[in-house]
Formats: sequence, structure tokens, C-alpha cells
Amino acid sequence: MPSRSSEHLHAIRCTVVNVDELDYHLPVELIAHQPAGERGASQLLVVNAESWPGGNNGIGPVGRFDELFEQQLRDGDLIVANDTRVLHARLHLTRPGGGAAELLLLEPVSARTWSALARPARRLRDNMQLTASDGSIVTCMARQPDGTWHVNLPEIDNTAAWLERVGELPLPPYIASDNQPADRYQTIYGSNAGSVAAPTAGLHFDDDLWHRVRRNHDVAHVTLHVGAGTFQPIRVDRLDEHDMHAERYSVSDSSHQLIQDARAEGRRIVAVGTTTTRVLESVYGPSKRPRSGHTNLFITPGYEFGCVGAMLTNFHLPKSTLMSLVMARAGIDRIRSAYAHAIDQQMRFYSFGDAMFIHAPPVRRP
Repeated sequence: MPSRSSEHLHAIRCTVVNVDELDYHLPVELIAHQPAGERGASQLLVVNAESWPGGNNGIGPVGRFDELFEQQLRDGDLIVANDTRVLHARLHLTRPGGGAAELLLLEPVSARTWSALARPARRLRDNMQLTASDGSIVTCMARQPDGTWHVNLPEIDNTAAWLERVGELPLPPYIASDNQPADRYQTIYGSNAGSVAAPTAGLHFDDDLWHRVRRNHDVAHVTLHVGAGTFQPIRVDRLDEHDMHAERYSVSDSSHQLIQDARAEGRRIVAVGTTTTRVLESVYGPSKRPRSGHTNLFITPGYEFGCVGAMLTNFHLPKSTLMSLVMARAGIDRIRSAYAHAIDQQMRFYSFGDAMFIHAPPVRRP
């Protein structure tokens, strides 16, 4: 994975921010343990940060997602979404002698070898063979310096299909897993399997709404495979001390052309989610990365956006890199006000929670 150069650090970290600025108190009853009854039935809060820092507070209105989202779009908008699909990456296995083991696959290292989190780590040994529910063998090759393991999967033609048979979706711990419909933790347009967590902003779209969006606007897809580090809290005092995790991404030729055309014509680019935003800013923002690879771009308050003009996003965990990103796009005070308003309105938070649409200030084209 790439290391950050000092030039890259200078490009993306423009303001020193204490992590406490990303904190807020959330009543536990507002954590969404289940999805809304149907896609599109969640709530949407509109935040207009285009006049930031002057003007009114720009918070509101709140309405049903499938009734309010389209009203936020403008003629000429290009909608960009992350087409990753969540792997059934959690494996329950049996150790020699009958003890249980669990692996969470993170990303491929080679054709058969994956990086994984494992437990109970103290019970595992190099080259230990673990048995999956279908009788196939997964081998723990070696523990890595960062505490992960390299594991060899069976010789299979289709890893994603095999994982759907023997694995389970790695739902966040606050989501009730009993009788949870697996498809609700997948976007309806997800097609490239590789994530260990869902790009949650896209979960609000049902087939009908997505069809209407595509009928009235250009839509491009990018891919970012969400890693386990996305939802981890920041454990340092200042954002400029945080070591950002890296995630795999790519932009196809057809999507690249749509994005470049929109930029050249001065049309607004609307990102569905923080993961989409990270891809777009990695490739088309100040850092100008290649159209595929790993990105550890850490977007913090003070960052000058070069591509994303508006974004749809969920309500995120406190002291997370996702809070940093949305505060960078709309301003620290405005996001704190928006979150306070959402709590006052009894909106639902986190992966299966409600959403926010940010009309952001114009981007500065690099």
C-alpha cells in the first residue's frame, strides 16, 4: 500500500483540527438497528452550505428520502455512485481439534491469498488449516506485523460466489443480525464485490427512484472497496496526527469521460456517499492520483475540493474520518448544527439510518 509523502500531506491537510471537534453526543435510541421498512422510506435532511460562512444557517428541510432527494438535483448535474458490493467476508471456521475460529477477509494480496482479521488470534498458528462449513480448507499462512493474517483460500473459480455459500455479511455490531434481509445491506446498483462494509448513502435508493434519477440525469459509477478502517474512531488528539487507512479504487474509461465532460462544462458533480467523494477527490482533486490503485486521501476541514460540488451522506460515528470529510465539505459549525437538528428531529443514525444532502460551496478546479 502507498505511503504518504510530505507533499501529499501538505496538499490535503490545510487546517489543524482537534479530534474533539468531531465529537457529539448521540442518544442510543437514535442508532438504527434495522433498516427502514422499505428503501426510500428513510428521512433526508437538506443542508445548504453554499453561502457558508455567511447567510442563514442553511439547515432544513427534513422530508421522506424518496420524495425530497430529486428536488435537490439541478439540470445538468452528474450523479456519481460507488458500485462496490459487500462480500460475505466473515467466515466461521473450525480449528484442528474442534475449536471455533473466525476470519474477516479484508482484501486480496494475490489470487488466493487474502489479508484478514482473525480470532481467537492467540489460538492460531502459522500454516494452521481451518475448515469451512462446506468442508473446504482455509490456511492461516502467517501473522503480519500489523496483527492481520495472510490466509490462503481454497482453489475456487469465483471467490465471491464461494463466500456467499460459506460466509456471512460483516454487519456492524450495532445492527441487529437476526432475520436481517441480506440484500438491504447492499445497494441496488452494486456489482463489483470487494467491500467489507456497505457504502451506506446508496442504501436509500430503490429501483424506482434510481430509475428516475438515471432518466433525468447523467450517472457515472466509480468503485471503492470499503475497508474495515472506514468506521474506526480516530485515536489521536489532532487530525494531522492520524494515519489514514488505504482502500482500493478504480474509475472506468466510460465514467472518466462522463466526469471529465461535466467538469469541462462546469456542471455540478453530486457524489453519493463519502466513499465516492474520496475516489473523485483522489483522481480529480488536488492530489491527481491515477484512475486505479489505493487511496489513503484524508479529507479534513480546510481541504479545497476540486471535483465534488454536492454530496449525499448518512449520519456518521463521532470522531471518525467520515465526520472529518463532511465537516470539510460543509464547515465544522454547520455540520455540528445539522447533527444537533437531526437529533432534535429524532432522525436515525449510522449505516441503516437517515441521510443528509449537502449543497456545498463551488469547487476550485485544480
